[in-house]
Amino acid sequence: MRNRDNALRIFLAGVRGVLPEKLVTDVLQLKGQVLVAGNHEVSLEGIEKILVIGAGKASAAMGHYVECILGDRISGGHIVVKYGHSCTLKKIRVTEAGHPVPDENGFMAAREIKKIASDASANDLVICLISGGASALLSDLPEGLIPEELYIVNNLLIRSGATINEINCVRKHLSSIKGGQLVRTIRPARLITLIISDVIGNHLDVIGSGPTVPDSTTFADALGVIEKYNLTDDVTRGVMNYLRDGYAGYHPDTPKPGNLIFEGTMNIIAGTNQAALRACKNEAVKLGYRSYIIDAALEGDVETACESIINTALSFRNNQDIPKPACLLYGGETSVRVTGSGTGGRNQHLALSAAIKLRDIPGITVLSAGTDGTDGPTDAAGAVADSGTMARALSMNEDPISYLAGFDSFNFFRKVGGLITTGPTFTNVMDIVVVIVE
Repeated sequence: MRNRDNALRIFLAGVRGVLPEKLVTDVLQLKGQVLVAGNHEVSLEGIEKILVIGAGKASAAMGHYVECILGDRISGGHIVVKYGHSCTLKKIRVTEAGHPVPDENGFMAAREIKKIASDASANDLVICLISGGASALLSDLPEGLIPEELYIVNNLLIRSGATINEINCVRKHLSSIKGGQLVRTIRPARLITLIISDVIGNHLDVIGSGPTVPDSTTFADALGVIEKYNLTDDVTRGVMNYLRDGYAGYHPDTPKPGNLIFEGTMNIIAGTNQAALRACKNEAVKLGYRSYIIDAALEGDVETACESIINTALSFRNNQDIPKPACLLYGGETSVRVTGSGTGGRNQHLALSAAIKLRDIPGITVLSAGTDGTDGPTDAAGAVADSGTMARALSMNEDPISYLAGFDSFNFFRKVGGLITTGPTFTNVMDIVVVIVE
């Protein structure tokens, strides 16, 4: 149990390292009449209104610390967060909405945010707060489509095994906000965007579908994603017709790099998975582990990723030249193609896969969890497993392999033990995997 407990302590240290209080105050300071944002300085002389908008699981908490910095200088604003990720703000309205599948609250909030943006004048400053989940939460549709069509395509993409880059490519081209299009609405006001990254590589055009940055993807790319995952016959005719019409030039594409509308806009990354991993490593060292960040860009199929993680752990265990105990750290976001009807998420699925592989291999502990505190449609952040997990399951007449095949990892760990439950963390920098090797 000591290694399980320490793995959890290491994970939680990583989460603490990327909480909005630290991230926002590190990149945003008010010095007299000058707002310092990252490497930029913005004079507030002549600014009539400061408006704060945003979307994402961490955006309300980010908004709280922006209010702490700017206080009554803020005239108003609107932020949309996932259910359970809200906090009370003084100047900024907060709406809770559906994630990862959008709902009516998300559509309502997007309309309000777009109206605030469109009302901003040349003498105003807009501060936009973006974090993981923004793409689904900031929901809008092209004219002629209905919300149910967006629900369908989002759900299909999430279950298809598509990467977040691919999912967001489609989302951008079924929106008038995403893919840099929010800037069209905000101009001529000045714009600062603070971003907590939840994507591998921290690509600005992918995080939250990049509402305030240029987009290099096209309608052709969006159609390619639909075709790649054989979804052409599953999404609605309205969606396919819209994307095909866009490809034919009947709808304007997202604004591309070099577009003059982006002149003077400031996009600042405040938090990343790499920062969380560094905090994990520091905690592991304090606990007495020789610590290594193995991969800060873990991605691809969850089963393939798990096999690689276990193989690396075995190589460390079997190498007598490496001091033990050791802690191996991974960050990123795997994908899973769901074909069963069970309940779980990619982190719990990875942990269950690890439990099966570790059946006769003592001395290795694997924890996989989401930094946002949620994993799939469950209230768990992830799970932890070791060789004892399989033994406990079999002693209870539970078959781990059948749970894995049914994509029912949540119910497996609920019965056998090992769920990691943190509640909403109010941050989101993808997932962390902690591996302890004795």
